[in-house]
Amino acid sequence: MEYRQLGGSGFMVPALSLGTGTFGGKGELFQAWGATDVSEATRLIDICLEAGLNMFDSADIYSAGAAEEILGQAIKGRRDAVIISTKATFRSGEGPNDVGSSRYHLIRSVDASLRRLQTDFIDLFQLHGFDASTPVEETLRTLDDLIRAGKIRYIGCSNFSGWHLMKSLAASERYGFSRYVAHQAYYSLIGRDYEWELMPLGLDQKVGAVVWSPLGWGRLTGKIRRGQPLPNNVRMQSKLNADLAPPTPDELLYNVVDALDEVARELGKTIPQVALNWLLQRPSVANVIVGARNEEQLRQNLGAVGWKLSPEHVKKLDAASTVTLAYPYFHQRGFTERNPPPV
Repeated sequence: MEYRQLGGSGFMVPALSLGTGTFGGKGELFQAWGATDVSEATRLIDICLEAGLNMFDSADIYSAGAAEEILGQAIKGRRDAVIISTKATFRSGEGPNDVGSSRYHLIRSVDASLRRLQTDFIDLFQLHGFDASTPVEETLRTLDDLIRAGKIRYIGCSNFSGWHLMKSLAASERYGFSRYVAHQAYYSLIGRDYEWELMPLGLDQKVGAVVWSPLGWGRLTGKIRRGQPLPNNVRMQSKLNADLAPPTPDELLYNVVDALDEVARELGKTIPQVALNWLLQRPSVANVIVGARNEEQLRQNLGAVGWKLSPEHVKKLDAASTVTLAYPYFHQRGFTERNPPPV
């Protein structure tokens, strides 16, 4: 397993991490992802550790906290061997303060996650989304205090806009608060918006990308094909999951899958392995979160490392997944002499 530096920190993380969204299966959203119990989770973590993958990503809202509970039980007795990342910000209760990035909610969320995970500290704690109702100074002061208290080692954010992230980094610099070293962001061959602004910002400010849904909400597994009905065992069969999926035009999806299929056949790899390997070669990417309902899926995803796509294969995939950029990004691409694109 390759290890990479996480943003501008000295922290090394594996190129792949295992997402725990499939742990628990509580509620319509997460039932469509999976329902991994403690026994199954323990087996998956065993396989990960054997392969050198020792980072596991969760969130307080995954199956209403059950994912963290299952992860905590599955790593019992080997906490020192693993890296835990988790998240909070989204609504976690019925009260008016059970949501957001206020001091009140973050302290309660971190303490609750620590209890569920059965640990004294979280290696990487990330805000699950931006809270426009709370001053960034309050949020960052709270995170800095949690670091000083030893409850958190590193901090990151997730699903921020470029200005959200830059405003936060500026506040950290101004007041001497700890900085975000990671941005957990959506990025895939059918969702390359991350490249427009967040990638250049990440490279400039040394914020590493931790990629979520690298297979485009399950659409780059090879199961969804042009002119064929959706299989019964894909998460897009769930209306809630389909409504929440990052938008992708059908023709773009089919063009990308066609290109992935061609490259996979040439290399003797699977479509997911090729899609993941493409991401691992992108600038600013520190870690790619993979999911797995079972051992077979996990072993397939682990096969995305240890090799590299050729420049010709990358070019083919780039061409199939390219879309027209929004303003001002299409305009900036015409000024590459002094404003070169990151990719």
